[in-house]
Amino acid sequence: MEKIREIIAYKNYFEDFLQKQPIKVQNKIFKILEAIETLERIPATYLRLIAETKGLYEARIQVGSDIWRVFCFFDSGRLVILLNGFQKKTQKTPKSEIEKAIRLMREYYENKK
Repeated sequence: MEKIREIIAYKNYFEDFLQKQPIKVQNKIFKILEAIETLERIPATYLRLIAETKGLYEARIQVGSDIWRVFCFFDSGRLVILLNGFQKKTQKTPKSEIEKAIRLMREYYENKK
């Protein structure tokens, strides 16, 4: 399949998160990332904009009844930057996780200058 977007991870946050997950979950994460790379229109079940964050998205992974989220954002349209991930235990995404992702996104842009 042809890639429409390029995905890169910012620093080692995503890698650290990925290593801690069971293989089944890692495979599902890769499947979702592949969809983000190759689909012109990414279904909201895979990728959702987080309200009031100026461009922060969460990639949504579900295996059975367990749910994971990986934060990411678009840079220059076609480049997707992966940030931190976590396993979701509650209905709402914890504010602390969103704040961490926003911090990392700011840091990315600061370092880019």
